[in-house]
Amino acid sequence: MLKVKNLGISFKTGDGLFNAVKNVSFNLKKGETIGIVGESGSGKSVTSLALMRLLNEDKTVISGEVLLNDVSLCKISEADMRDIRGNRMAMIFQEPMTSLNPVLTCGFQLTEAIQLHLGLSKKEAKKKTLELFNEVQLPRPEAIFDSYPHQISGGQKQRVMIAMALSCNPEILIADEPTTALDVTVQKTIIELLLNLKAIRHMSLIFISHDLGVIKEIADRVMVMYKGEIVEEAKVVDLFENPKHPYTRGLLACRPSPNQHLKKLPVVADFFDADNTGNKASVTIENIRALYNYPDKEIAERKKELYKQQPLLKIDQLSTWFPVKNGFFGGSQNVVKAVNNVSFEVYPGETLGLVGESGCGKTTLGRSILRLIEPTAGNINFENTDLRSLKKNDLREIRRNIQIIFQDPYSSLNPRLTVGQSIMEPLQVHQFYVNNTKRKKHVLELLERVNLLPEHFNRFPHEFSGGQRQRIVIARALALQPKFIICDESVSALDVSVQAQVLNLIRELQQEFKLTYIFISHDLAVIKHISDRMMVMNKGEIVETGYPDDIYYHPKEEYTKKLIASIPQG
Repeated sequence: MLKVKNLGISFKTGDGLFNAVKNVSFNLKKGETIGIVGESGSGKSVTSLALMRLLNEDKTVISGEVLLNDVSLCKISEADMRDIRGNRMAMIFQEPMTSLNPVLTCGFQLTEAIQLHLGLSKKEAKKKTLELFNEVQLPRPEAIFDSYPHQISGGQKQRVMIAMALSCNPEILIADEPTTALDVTVQKTIIELLLNLKAIRHMSLIFISHDLGVIKEIADRVMVMYKGEIVEEAKVVDLFENPKHPYTRGLLACRPSPNQHLKKLPVVADFFDADNTGNKASVTIENIRALYNYPDKEIAERKKELYKQQPLLKIDQLSTWFPVKNGFFGGSQNVVKAVNNVSFEVYPGETLGLVGESGCGKTTLGRSILRLIEPTAGNINFENTDLRSLKKNDLREIRRNIQIIFQDPYSSLNPRLTVGQSIMEPLQVHQFYVNNTKRKKHVLELLERVNLLPEHFNRFPHEFSGGQRQRIVIARALALQPKFIICDESVSALDVSVQAQVLNLIRELQQEFKLTYIFISHDLAVIKHISDRMMVMNKGEIVETGYPDDIYYHPKEEYTKKLIASIPQG
C-alpha cells in the first residue's frame, strides 16, 4: 500500500541544513502494523509528518519518494493531498491536549472534520460523532460531546483523537506516541482498542513509540531508528529474541524488568564502544544485567538497616478534600475526597514508592505533605515536628529539608530565568553561603553532579531536552541539601533510555547525600525497581502496602492485580 524510498528530511537553520532523517526506506502492506521505535530526536515523528505532508515546506528540504498505491504524495498538489489526509491516511498526534482546540467542545471539533470531509449535515455529523465515541469506548458519549478538552482525562482525550482520525474511515492510520505518559492500565486499553479497530476496519497501522515493550504488544514488524536512520528492521519476535544492533539491545535492556533486581539499569552507552560508533557485539543484555545484579542478600541487609531506625516522616489519618461547587451561586454541597484517611511512615534513607492511576490522589498527597495544598485533617510529623501546626515562616525553614521534584520539569522552571538563576534562587531565599560567587560555585558543582556542563549555567530551559530539564530540576531540589525529596512522576514522560539514566542518577544521589524519597509513579515496573517499600493508591486511599516483591508476586487487591497485568512485557 505504502512505499517509502530513500526519504531524506533536512531543516533549514542559520548554520545551514540539519539532516533529521537520512535515506529511510520501508514498505507497508494492507492490514499490517509497523512499529517505529527510537529515542526523542531519532526522526520518528518527523518521518510520520513527512508522510502526511505536514512539515513546513518553506523550512524543510525533502528528498526521496512516498508512494500510496503508486501515487506519489510528494508530487501531487496541496488540494489533492488534502483529500488524501483523513480519507485515506490519518494521524493520531503525540499530545492530545495541544492537538485539540481548548476553546471548542470535543463534539464540535469532530463534527467539523466530518462535515468538511464527508459533506454530511450537522445532524448527521453529530450522529456519526456519537457512533465513533461509542466505537472508541468513551463513557457517556453525549456528555463528552459537549465537554471541553480540559474537562476530560488524558485517556479520554486520546480516544477523542482516535475517533477523529477514524472519522473518514482511512486505509492507513499513523499513531504517533499515542500512549506516552498515560497510565499503564489506560495504555493497555488504548493498545487493545487500536488492535480491535484495525481488525474491524481492515486498516494498516504505523505505530510510533520510544518503548519496545509497547511495540511488542501491537506491531507485526519493527523498525528501529537512531540519529535519523533505520539501524535495524525485523519481525517483532525475531527482534526480541535476537537484537543485532547495539542501540536495539540498549533499548531492550534499559526498561526496568519486574522479574529482576538490578542495582542500576543498563543504558544505551553500555552497548557501544567509547567513541559511540563501534558495536560491542559480545555484550548481551544478559551480560549487562548480570553485571548490575542486586543480590537478595544485599537487599535483605539494606532492609534490616533501614527499618531498625526511627521514622523520619509519620503521616497519620491525613485527608485532603476539595469542595464541589453547585448551582449559580456556587453553594457547596459535595466534596471530592482526593486523599482520604491515609497513614504511613517513611524511614531515613528509604525510597517509598507510591503507585496508582491518574486521579487516584498521588500528587495531592505529595503536595499535602509539603503543605503546598492545605490538608483537611490529620497529622504530618517530620523529625518530631508537627508540620500542620507551623506558621508560614517556620514552615519555610522546614522546607529546606523537604523538597519536591515536580511532574513536568518545563512548567516548573521559570522560562525567563537561566538554569543557573533557577538553581541559585533557593540558595538566596534561604541565605545559603555569604555571597553569590560562592553560591554560583555550589550551583556549578550541582550541575556537574547531575551530568550537565558548566556552560549550561547561562542557558534557558527551552534550550534543553526533556531529560536534561529533569536533571536541572533534580539539581535545584538538591541545592539546599535536603534530607527528604518527593519525586512526583519525575520520569513518566521521558524516553525509556533517558528514564534509565535519571533513575540511576536518583539512586546514586540517595547513596551520596543520604537522601530519603517518596517516589510517585503510575508505572509499577519503575516503582518496583526503585523502591524499598511500596504503597498502592486508589480513589484517595492506600489499598496495599508492602515490599515490592511481595506485592508484585502476591497482590491482595484486585486493583493491584489490574496494575500488574498492564505492565508491557518487553
